[in-house]
Amino acid sequence: MNKEWFENGPYTFFDLETTGMSPTRDRIVEIAAIRYGSGGAESRFHSLVNPGRHICGKSSSVHGITDAMLEDAPRFREVGPKFLEFAENSTLVAHNARFDLGFLQESLLRNSLGIWNGLTLDSMKFLKTVFPGLPAYNLRYLTEHFGMRYRDGKAHRAMNDVEITVEIFKMTMGKIITKAKLNPQ
Repeated sequence: MNKEWFENGPYTFFDLETTGMSPTRDRIVEIAAIRYGSGGAESRFHSLVNPGRHICGKSSSVHGITDAMLEDAPRFREVGPKFLEFAENSTLVAHNARFDLGFLQESLLRNSLGIWNGLTLDSMKFLKTVFPGLPAYNLRYLTEHFGMRYRDGKAHRAMNDVEITVEIFKMTMGKIITKAKLNPQ
């Protein structure tokens, strides 16, 4: 029997873009997710998020999101519950999960929305195990190294990074499953 990676799901792959690097001082400006059910069905979630503050030029130059783009976007207190509902009963997966999960948890708490209590996996940890010794493990390097392409050529937009994270996770889990088939316990 051929086991597919998603059969252990559901998984919700997610990525955030932020006003900076500190979950306590900075805020989320974009959240995107792709959910795969245990049967492989895919659904998507995306929202810009008005952080209620100015985005510094350094952060804006990384992700390309400007204050003007966020003027009419909902605040996190509106987006957070929708994201939690979308991800409900799944395992969250992020690349460098500590960063994204830290911002998610801090934003949920700040808005009195509770916290994420489900499982979370870090695709970078799986990747380092399956492909040890790469010079870097950031998405930009991995995209180049494995010959992947961003749909519109832009890194550091949440949905684009989620799509690459899904591809990396599929590739990594495929190798893990193949190795398990070759070396059954």
